[in-house]
Amino acid sequence: MESIIILGGVFNLAFAVFHIFFWKLFSWGQDLASLTPINRAVMQVLNLSLIWAFLGFAVLSIFYAGALIETSLGRVVSGFIATFWFFRALEQVFFFGLRRWLSVVFFVLFLVGSLLYAYPLLAP
Repeated sequence: MESIIILGGVFNLAFAVFHIFFWKLFSWGQDLASLTPINRAVMQVLNLSLIWAFLGFAVLSIFYAGALIETSLGRVVSGFIATFWFFRALEQVFFFGLRRWLSVVFFVLFLVGSLLYAYPLLAP
């Protein structure tokens, strides 16, 4: 089961890297300029906070996989991470819909992220 949690760490690390490239991928230098200064700042701060959270999830998963399965605190943290990704999957449907193939891909990816942490908690 530890290998599944470690895979979850790699999953989170990949999303941290993906979010680092948001400024370039989504032309935020230009697009965010149309927002008010406060909304522009909020978008960037939220993205930076997500990067930090994903890096934290990755470090915990890669270096403390056993503790995330075997200790009560670790199980709570694993449950939190599973819930985070589950709600992110629901948000994908609510905010982006599932009409485009890329939205479906992200929906499935987020469910996979949830299962990487839920499965070790639920498996016998």
